[in-house]
Amino acid sequence: MQLDLNLLAVLDALLEEGSVAGAAERLHVTAPAMSRSLGRLRRTTGDQILVRTGRTMTPTPYALAVREQVHALLHQVQEVLAPSGALDLATLERTFTLRWHDSLVAMSGPALLAAVRAQAPGVRVRFVAESSLDSPGLRRGEVDLEANADPPSAPDIRTESVVETRLVVVARQGHPLADAEPLTVERYAAAEHVTVSRRGNLGNALDDALARRGLTRRVVASAPTEAAALEFVRGSDLLTCVPEATTRTAVADLGLVALPLPLELPSAPVHLSWHQRYDSDPAHAWLRELARTALTRGGAHHEDADHVTTRIR
Repeated sequence: MQLDLNLLAVLDALLEEGSVAGAAERLHVTAPAMSRSLGRLRRTTGDQILVRTGRTMTPTPYALAVREQVHALLHQVQEVLAPSGALDLATLERTFTLRWHDSLVAMSGPALLAAVRAQAPGVRVRFVAESSLDSPGLRRGEVDLEANADPPSAPDIRTESVVETRLVVVARQGHPLADAEPLTVERYAAAEHVTVSRRGNLGNALDDALARRGLTRRVVASAPTEAAALEFVRGSDLLTCVPEATTRTAVADLGLVALPLPLELPSAPVHLSWHQRYDSDPAHAWLRELARTALTRGGAHHEDADHVTTRIR
């Protein structure tokens, strides 16, 4: 049987977009042409590939099983057939999926998107939310680039630390501790707190550090994002601890006060991660460089960042 390698690109697009219309738009063909290609795929593989469930299309178990392999094979074919020479950003058409922590999207996403649009107007960037559970999205090819505090541990995932930040205590203006000079660890522990945890954890490394001093704090709530935690703080006497660099703008916009954390904790790194299949992909390397620049500039401390006693208003 003679195989049509074009069907590999069709299958990859269908599995990533999850719809005939989305795959057609991605490959710049009509929806009827994509439907015919899906029919050929079904006849070739003996599998439905996508089945309708209500208003959406759901991949079959076979499609889910081969998704990563299809994505990897397509990139290998593209590398073999791609002409040597410099990447032509002006004509590049591609969609990148980025799974970044919400605060990193708010801090560095606008700069990254602006750089992409200026250099490669045919490129689209899709930011998706972090999952509450560990996700194999990088390995499956569902995600091109991740940025968060916890680097993946899989051996086929490349990871680099691009910026570091430290935690600060955030309170509303007028909080009894906002004008306390200095904020002592005892006063900090005696207050009520809200933590930031995608999994809903009420404790973290701060509690371990307090325990080593024989202290405990009362955590009354957890929030799934830093933005939500800041809103809780804004209307109460709760305190929260967030990374200074990634939330500086949000703290200022909400009229909150940032105080130095009265505990010695290591800086929190921000990691950029991708699958090794993209190591030699020029377009992916270009995106990684833009992401590094956006994250580094967004997370860089101001000149007075080593003196957080200056209130952020």
